[in-house]
Amino acid sequence: MDARSRLIDELRTHALVLGEVTLSSGATAQYYVDAKRATLLPVGFAALGELVAHHAREWGATAVGGLTMGADPVACAALAGGADVKAFFIRKGAAKQHGLQRRVEGPLLTAQDRCLVVEDVVTTGGSTIEAIEALQAEGRTIVGVLTVLDRLAGGAERIRAAAGEGVPYVALATIDDVHPDRPDR
Repeated sequence: MDARSRLIDELRTHALVLGEVTLSSGATAQYYVDAKRATLLPVGFAALGELVAHHAREWGATAVGGLTMGADPVACAALAGGADVKAFFIRKGAAKQHGLQRRVEGPLLTAQDRCLVVEDVVTTGGSTIEAIEALQAEGRTIVGVLTVLDRLAGGAERIRAAAGEGVPYVALATIDDVHPDRPDR
């Protein structure tokens, strides 16, 4: 079984939660995908690492990260998968008010770094867009956007618009892969 198939199997087995939930957007849904429940287990993490490292190399990324917490396991998986990149995390909202007062945490990013923005689950794309805008505000180059799972709820289009022309967006899996019998299909 290839890495993508292993990841989808792990998401279906460990991350899919059936029942009414409120999403971060405020909308309600009849199912939820808590990707961390799959990607923070050995098989899911290994599959994710292989896939993210592949895209990092393919797009020439030198740094991988996004808005904390959704991006944290994905960025770390890139390192574990052998990508020669810096992993970083972006604080939600604003820079920390003490210490070094940074919004982007991890190794210092330079003007030469090529950033791969990652996320665990995309619905409306709000968290991913916040990460893109934070990097753009610091003058960083974005070479791609990758999510573990896209709920196919319009987020991809918003992310593509925010990232800019020519920046690829890839979903390693979609809700159709993980929950093909979903009621809102």
